[in-house]
Amino acid sequence: MDFLLEPSLLAALCTVAFLAGFIDAIAGGGGLLTVPALLTAGLPPHLVLGTNKLAATFGSLTASVTYYRKKLFDPYFWRHALLTTAIGACIGVLVVDQISKDTLEMVLPLIILAAAVYSLFARVHPDDQLQLPEQTRAHRWTQRLQGLGLGFYDGIAGPGTGSFWMVSSMALYKINLLLTSGLARTMNFVSNGFALVTFAWLGHIHYQLGIAMGLCLMLGSYLGAHTAIKFGSQLIKPLFIIMVMAIAGRLLWQQWGS
Repeated sequence: MDFLLEPSLLAALCTVAFLAGFIDAIAGGGGLLTVPALLTAGLPPHLVLGTNKLAATFGSLTASVTYYRKKLFDPYFWRHALLTTAIGACIGVLVVDQISKDTLEMVLPLIILAAAVYSLFARVHPDDQLQLPEQTRAHRWTQRLQGLGLGFYDGIAGPGTGSFWMVSSMALYKINLLLTSGLARTMNFVSNGFALVTFAWLGHIHYQLGIAMGLCLMLGSYLGAHTAIKFGSQLIKPLFIIMVMAIAGRLLWQQWGS
């Protein structure tokens, strides 16, 4: 932990964190801002992942509590996804240095682009339709597999996890964007929190920077969540599609451009 933190650099990173928190609370993808910013600041990659998880946990907690208080997330209904998301995140962190991500990095941008196209043409359920799908055995298994897969991804990398939750949940459960946002933010908090514990155990966190950025993420997330609830799908859908396209574009440039 020999990384020297200049005041001007801290201020710049905190500004990025605030913007990331605001965007992430509405549409996901805040890690697209914070992870590159931390890498540009000169942190070693393992510290980048752990420190970003610490900061992201602050923001995702704030957003998830806001959606819960507005009755846009039912913990009991989504209990199966909550459990497997936590398990997947811990496994992801433990294996992050032991697997080759070459294949994933080649295929992932194409998957995200397909998700973005789906989002463009998918029917958006009205904001006043807040009915959850029927709880069946197939639905429970869908929750478990979705939670395990996305929790695992968040443990390994993280950027875009919230957007992936939104894309997959709209396709699988046919719920509106407000319920989808509440689900995505809460699951993001769960995977962030359990991945954070594992990163802390491994000693891969810059606590001073993570806490400072986390507080700014909290403020951005609070404002973002209330903005999303106020304006509904007319704000969430375009911003969500922009973030999904940005994720795809960045990954395509990063992997295929080189």
